[in-house]
Order: sequence, then structure tokens, then C-alpha cells
Amino acid sequence: MIDRVRQSQSATDERVIEGAYNVPSMTDDGSVPIDDKDLDILAALGRLKTSNSQKIHEETGIPNSTIHYRLQQLREAGVLKNDLFELDLERLGLSVTIITEVFAEFREDYHTTIGERLAAIEGVNQVYFTMGDTDFVLISHLHDRAEVTRLVEDLERVDGIERTSSKFVIEPVKNAGIPVGDYDADTLHALLGDP
Repeated sequence: MIDRVRQSQSATDERVIEGAYNVPSMTDDGSVPIDDKDLDILAALGRLKTSNSQKIHEETGIPNSTIHYRLQQLREAGVLKNDLFELDLERLGLSVTIITEVFAEFREDYHTTIGERLAAIEGVNQVYFTMGDTDFVLISHLHDRAEVTRLVEDLERVDGIERTSSKFVIEPVKNAGIPVGDYDADTLHALLGDP
């Protein structure tokens, strides 16, 4: 959970000193303290799927220069890992999405060794080690049915897998890449705000 720190406007403005960025430091639990403006910017970024400061300004009313500085600070603090471009996978030719449950043989460190083997398979985009009956869940983006066959054959070659169960996605209903965009601003402030 992000540890948020409310700051007054003057304290907020002091985060940028003589043109240099004053990157927020981590708290004891490894999170980065952010304030309401940071949270509003992140939520707008998630909803709009852009880091364009003008568009975020139009959404939030926060000045462009503040948005620019805050995004830079969040990048330097590691909260924003990169500037991603969202791809239209269908137009790109990767329109087949497969969700696969993997049931593995229990071994020492199997979550790491098998997980790494699964992640190395071409077309596998996401690998999750999970609790419950299923050991791993994979999300794969493939070109066509022949690629699905290749994926199944590649999974069969991974030592330690007992069985798999794959589902073909007919139509994505929601695929939000930035989870903070899924929350209403008031809910975000209530969940991540000061107690």
C-alpha cells in the first residue's frame, strides 16, 4: 500500500529546489510517500492512458508545470517504471488471447524454476504464481490457432508440469493496464489517504 503524506501547497512546492528534483524517499515499508496531487495525477494517467501534461491538466485542473515536475519525481522515485505505449494487439496481429492454468508438481523452489521456464515461452506475456488448486496462471497473446498449438506443445515440454487448462478469450470486456485508473478519486483518497 502506498503510504501517503498530506502536505500543504508550500511544502509541496518545496519538493523542487533550484530546478533540481527532490525525489521523495522511501518509508520503512518500502513505499514512497505521495500526496493528493500525486494521487490525482496517477489516477488521471490511468484513466487517460497518457502522460501528456495538458490532457492531465484538463482532467485534474493541476497546472501543467506541476504535472511535469510530479511525473518526473514519480519516475525518479520508481513509482512510474517507464513510459509505456499501449498497443492495439488485434491491429498488430496478436489477436488471440489465451488464459492458461498450470498445475505443477510440488518441488523445492518450483515456483521460481517452473515460473522462469513458463515466462521464457514465446507469446507468454504474464506469469502469476497463485494460491489454491492452480499453481500458475499465464496470459498469452498469440497470432493464430497454429500459435496456440505451439504454446500447448511448449507447455508440455516443461519439466514439472502435471497438467494445464487453457481458455480462449472470446472478447476482452476490460483490460486496464493502470489499476489506479479503475478507482474513483474519492475512493482512492479514502483507501490510500491519511487515517
